[in-house]
Amino acid sequence: MPSNLKGALSALIAFAIFATHDVIVKSLGGTYSAFQIVFFSVLLGFPFVTVMLMRDATHGTLRPVHPWWMMVRTLSSVVTGASAFYAFAHLPLAQVYAILFATPLMITVLAIPVLGERVRLRRWLAVFVGLGGVLIVLRPQGADLGVGHLAALTAAVGGALSSIIVRKIGQVERSVVLLLYPMMGNFIVMGCIMPFTYIPMAAADFGAVAVIAFLAFIAMTFQIYAYRMGEAVIVAPMQYSQIIWASIFGYFIFNETLDRGTIIGAAVIIGSGIYILMRESSSNASKNTPVLRTRSRVGLPGGLRVGAMIRRSDQARGDQSGKDAAN
Repeated sequence: MPSNLKGALSALIAFAIFATHDVIVKSLGGTYSAFQIVFFSVLLGFPFVTVMLMRDATHGTLRPVHPWWMMVRTLSSVVTGASAFYAFAHLPLAQVYAILFATPLMITVLAIPVLGERVRLRRWLAVFVGLGGVLIVLRPQGADLGVGHLAALTAAVGGALSSIIVRKIGQVERSVVLLLYPMMGNFIVMGCIMPFTYIPMAAADFGAVAVIAFLAFIAMTFQIYAYRMGEAVIVAPMQYSQIIWASIFGYFIFNETLDRGTIIGAAVIIGSGIYILMRESSSNASKNTPVLRTRSRVGLPGGLRVGAMIRRSDQARGDQSGKDAAN
């Protein structure tokens, strides 16, 4: 089987698992606050992240090289996770995905001040067309916009900001720092909010939160394998398959149906995002390729960053190869 096909199939599996993850979030969101779900999903996600970090042999401390950038990234991760979970709980799945799909557009814009990226006319046009798609989904004159819509938009912007910061400092910061700071930020902030929002959880619901943490870990594992096997320009568009799962799960589980505005808007946003990916993959079109190098899915409250884990694992393999060669 060609490596690109393996990468694409692995990515499709990863995003199918992520969609299942979001179904559970939505189911629990009808009873518990997003803050409580985030708190326990991060708490139960620590063992999985610990296992992944046990092989991190890079030297250094847990003190970030760029503390201010790390602080901004941590805050954006906290806001993104809570906002995404709230949006999934209060909006139709397909509508949330359609808005989150605008993240590559936000990354393209933020790459200008943060990375010094030069965005030419064609990518600017793609950004504006994609933002027009967001307006089609939101339909500000034809539907009541609520906190859920604002939360989804906030998650898209926060996820883009977090990804851009990782793109800027990821080469010098240790993977353990990039992973643990957002998780600790979520744990502390949500823990402080918990006394005001906590509702005692049934054993089955607590088990469901554990499943959320486990599914995030499994999906990320498939994502890492996908990006190792296939080219980013092939693997990255597979995220848009989530809209298919949202339609299936939404219809059969939550009695949701896709309306015309969401379908048209999602198509416009997806088309714009794919165009930006293709432009970044072409020679001399982008110095930083910020969208292509954004490999983690928006909406995970923990610090699970696929790119950081790929770099850590590749470095470990490189060090092992060097030892083998020396022997």
